[in-house]
Amino acid sequence: MDRRQERIGQNEALFRQVNERIRDVSDDSPMEILCECGDVDCTVSFPISIGEYEGLRADGTRFAIAHGHEIPDVEQVIVSNDRFAVVEKIGEATRVAQETDPRN
Repeated sequence: MDRRQERIGQNEALFRQVNERIRDVSDDSPMEILCECGDVDCTVSFPISIGEYEGLRADGTRFAIAHGHEIPDVEQVIVSNDRFAVVEKIGEATRVAQETDPRN
């Protein structure tokens, strides 16, 4: 895996960890989470139900992102709604996603 893909994976893992802390303290549904894209400067947030969030976290290779934030060479959109898209890592990027999964 090249340095760029590794950096993208680490950025996404950071946002996923922040969202896990948000989930830990949230009793409300929907809750507001940060975009889990690979852009460290991204500040987009969106609402997600607790059920949607838990479904997302069931697979360590999946991330919730704002529309248009996907990076086609490391992920593919598998689900999209009017609020966000869910991407799944492909190729070598799956390793970083699984290794950094806080629920693994």
